[in-house]
This record gives sequence, structure tokens and C-alpha cells, in this order.
Amino acid sequence: MAQAPGSDVELSYCVVNTSHRDLLVRGLDAIARERSGLPFGAEVLVLDNGSRDGSAEAARAHPAVDELIAIGHRRGKALNDSELLRRARGRYALLLNEDSELHAGATISLWHALEEHPGAACAGARLLRADGRAQASAWRFPTPLTALAGALFLHRLLTVQSKGRFTREVDWCQSAALMVRVEAASAVDYLDPEFFVYSDEVDFAKRLRDAGWRSLYVPEAVAVHDEQLSVDSVPERRIVEMSRNRDLYMRKHHSPSAARAVRWLTAWSYALRAVAAVVLPGRSSSRYWRHVTATLHPERGEGLREAAAEYNSATPA
Repeated sequence: MAQAPGSDVELSYCVVNTSHRDLLVRGLDAIARERSGLPFGAEVLVLDNGSRDGSAEAARAHPAVDELIAIGHRRGKALNDSELLRRARGRYALLLNEDSELHAGATISLWHALEEHPGAACAGARLLRADGRAQASAWRFPTPLTALAGALFLHRLLTVQSKGRFTREVDWCQSAALMVRVEAASAVDYLDPEFFVYSDEVDFAKRLRDAGWRSLYVPEAVAVHDEQLSVDSVPERRIVEMSRNRDLYMRKHHSPSAARAVRWLTAWSYALRAVAAVVLPGRSSSRYWRHVTATLHPERGEGLREAAAEYNSATPA
């Protein structure tokens, strides 16, 4: 049920959708169920990212949606999330992908975590895959040491922080289901649009940490993350975009030598996977090798930014 005009808004649900109408509707249905049990006012904002599959019309017709921002062209996720954070009327904003579906009680668990930890700017949910398997959702900040852990195949042991049964402080959480203190987001000027997609929430959390804020992982809050954004179209361009933004993060927050070290260590780990994939069933050696080349040369190739530009150029006027 949409929030009545003039009511106090404590929380803003902020959803970015890019051409996944059915997933969007499913996620909005989950938001409606969550919202009906909240002890405070909430609003639902949907930003449709230039979709052509009827997504905007579906969001406009959905009874839970208070405001639809229909962008006529495709833009980067950092820019879209920032626009929603700027428009949010709540003290808190729950950032969601269209392929994220909240479990019962997730909203109030994230809200309680931020209420109980006034020094925290972000609270991330425990994420599950569509088949119910756990999905990593919180990590240490990228450094040469975390890249070394990856090269030694100790990533899950030493870098992944989404572990345990209790709320804990972490470096950063995935933005698929991330509650943000709007005051803190405003203080650091929101997400950096130079990160078209990938590493945008890492940079956001790092700038918040540098400003004195913290991030929390809240396992009591659960959301299904369908991962459509990582497995659907243009896989090579996703690899390029991921590599270039990983490198952008390292150059922004570390030294050129640290960025080079991360490139070589990350490429090494992918090279070993490429070799193993030759004999392992269900693995693509060529795809792993594309990760190697994109990691070593992040300035080459076309990524999702270029794919969006092509999509926009083909959009009817």
C-alpha cells in the first residue's frame, strides 16, 4: 500500500531496474509484504534504467510504488543509486537490485542494526542464490594482500567476511540489499559515477570508512539475489567492466605499484583457473583467460559503459 501523502517517512526502498520486468515485479511484491508490517512510514522509489520490456509500465501500475523515475536511456549503477539516495525522504534508504527479493523481516533487521550502531552508515543483508545456497556478500577492502590471498586460493578464508550468525562489522557489503544512512551518504557525496558498475559500492564504503563511518553485515536479514546482472547478456563486456573498475579503485585508493601488484596477482589466479578448466567439466577455460587479459590490460576492450552507449544510440527518439 503506497504511503499516504504528508506521512512521515523513516525508510525509502530504492530499486534500480534494468530490463528485468518479471524479477522487478517479484521484488516489489516482497517489498509490499515487508512494508505492511513496518512500525514506521516508508516509501518505494523505482528507477527504471532505459528498459524496453514494459518494466516502467509494470512499476507504475504496482500498488507499492510511490514514485517511478523512468530514465529514457541507460546509465551506470552508481549514478542511478545516487539519484535515488538524493530523492529519498527517509532517514534510511534500502538499496535493492531488481533481482533482489527480501525475506520476511529483512527490513526491520537492517533498520535495527543501524539504530543500534549510530556509527554505522551501511548494513548489508545475507544473500542467498535462487536455489537457496549461500552467496558471499561482505568482504575486506581490496589490497595487494587480498589479491595475494586470492592467488593462493585463500580468498574465502581470509577475504570473505559474510560469516557467522551475529551482526558484525565488515569492510564493505554488496549493494544488492544494502540499507544506507542517508545523512552519511550525503556527507561523502553519494556514489562515484566514475564507477559505471562494479566496485562502486566498494569505493562508497571506503570513502565512508575514511570519513569515520562503518559498515555492518546483518545475517538475520536475508534476501534472495537472483544474480541476473552477472550471468545474462554480454559476458565479455562484464569481464572488461569488472577489471577496469577494480583497477580504478586501486589507483584511486592505493599507489600505482599496488595497482600493478593487484593486476598481476589477480591475473595469476585466473590463469590457474583457466588451466584447471581444461580438464574440469562445466568450466570455460576461454572465459577465465579473458579475465586474465582484461585484468592485465584494463584500459583495453569495451565494457558495459560502451554497451550502454550502443543501446542508447539504438533507442528510438
